[in-house]
Amino acid sequence: MTEREKARQPEDLTRLFVERANAKDAEGLALLYEEDAVMAYPPGQQTVGRAAIQKLWEQALPHMPAFEPEQPLPTLISGDLALTSTPPKDNAGARAQVVRRQPDGTWLRVLDQPEFVTPKD
Repeated sequence: MTEREKARQPEDLTRLFVERANAKDAEGLALLYEEDAVMAYPPGQQTVGRAAIQKLWEQALPHMPAFEPEQPLPTLISGDLALTSTPPKDNAGARAQVVRRQPDGTWLRVLDQPEFVTPKD
């Protein structure tokens, strides 16, 4: 594994996510998450754990279009936890992540809700 840039600020995670997704780097995407992170994706499901998140991206990335950078909304920080969010360009409703400061001062995602859309009845 090569040394990858780490998120020094919570907002860095969004930029790093887009860069790695566009590079089709599933391992690099998974490294943005804590070992036991939970991602609400694919829609209506949960993917739990860094290994499962990497596997999901390995399967999904080859079929996905390029991601566009999204301007983050103001981050809410309370101690070692932060809430990051962006208004999506793809009409997914919203994106929000709970991230945690790691012992080395960097940040990783703990909870990831990449889409907030109302389920169709």
